[in-house]
This record gives sequence, structure tokens and C-alpha cells, in this order.
Amino acid sequence: MLYTRLNQLPHARLGVVVAKRFAPRAVTRNTIKRVTRELFRVSGLPAIDCVVRLARPVNSKDGPATTAKLKAALRVELARLFAAQAKQSARPALPSASPPPHRSP
Repeated sequence: MLYTRLNQLPHARLGVVVAKRFAPRAVTRNTIKRVTRELFRVSGLPAIDCVVRLARPVNSKDGPATTAKLKAALRVELARLFAAQAKQSARPALPSASPPPHRSP
């Protein structure tokens, strides 16, 4: 999942949350964070704060900690999320209604 909010800085910021219950091995959690930071760095997002959070388990302790398949799936999903956010941010904002002029008594 990707949560975003506009910020007042000239660049985007990233936070990554990888819960132990969704990725029980530290190697897997570190791989997820590393791939996320790499894709964030090259995504060219506008001035927003992003928090990436796992929404479902990615593996268990039974299988290998990381695989090429896991990394590829992660790259595809993160690229999709970052591209959707960049596209959404590129759209011009709707003009807001101007407040009525202030009148003095």
C-alpha cells in the first residue's frame, strides 16, 4: 500500500513499514526496503511524503528468504504505485472557489 501527502519541501520523502508478521525474516524485510528505496529514488515523484506498507504476507519461514521472483513482483508493484502517484500529481488541480470578499461594516 502507498500512502501519500503533499509536503512543503522541494523533494519527496519516503517511509517504509515492513511488519515482521508479513515478512518474518530480516533478510526479506531488508530486501523489500532496499528495492523500495531504489525505485523511489528513480521514480521522480513531486514534493510528497510517501509511506509504503505491506498489506499481506510475502513469504514464510519455510521457503527461501528472498527469490528473484519476489524481487521482480515487488518491483512491478512498486513501479505501478509510484507511476500512478506521479501521474495523479501531474494532473492540474481543480481551481478552488475564491472566498467572498471581506466587507467592513
